[in-house]
Amino acid sequence: MTYSVKEIFLTLQGEGAQSGCRAVFCRFAGCNLWTGREQDRAKAICQFCDTDFVGTDGTAGGKYDAQGLADKIAEIWGDQPDHRYVVLTGGEPMLQVDQALADALHERGFTIAMETNGTLPVIDAIDWICVSPKAGSELVQTHGDELKLVWPQAGSDRDYLVGLNFTHHLLQPLDDAHQAGNIAECMDVALADPRWRLSLQTHKIVGLR
Repeated sequence: MTYSVKEIFLTLQGEGAQSGCRAVFCRFAGCNLWTGREQDRAKAICQFCDTDFVGTDGTAGGKYDAQGLADKIAEIWGDQPDHRYVVLTGGEPMLQVDQALADALHERGFTIAMETNGTLPVIDAIDWICVSPKAGSELVQTHGDELKLVWPQAGSDRDYLVGLNFTHHLLQPLDDAHQAGNIAECMDVALADPRWRLSLQTHKIVGLR
């Protein structure tokens, strides 16, 4: 298997229940809900993506096999021997992630997290599953560690999603021209329904990648 990777970089996790922890982000190229081209955004299932996942031209991007990709992630993590944590993201990582890559990362001592749209089943080897469902797509991965719903999102059934088998149910304000109102709406929902928690994109607030 050859993996197409947009970028790999060291940062702090900016969203969700693991916010603030040191992590290597490995962003895979490609998605099944949008091509990544602006001319296709209006017709895409997911129209609010804020990420460039097209091509392999980002930091440490390229084509890798499982051992080579795991080695690169370990190199970027550095000499810190403990609490090794990698986030596999995209695009949609489950278009590419397989058992061979998970095994290679585990061999190097990494806990593996994944951020996925949930339209493809996540392999059992993933240690932390974050699903961010997109209205208009079929949600296949209906259990995991956290469900992160970008809100408001027309067509999303919030009552259905909060009942799914996730440890954490998070509302993340949509980052658009109405962000202040979106934050207020998410706060109101979390105040009214304690099953939901507010999740902010702290990496944007503090200026992290």
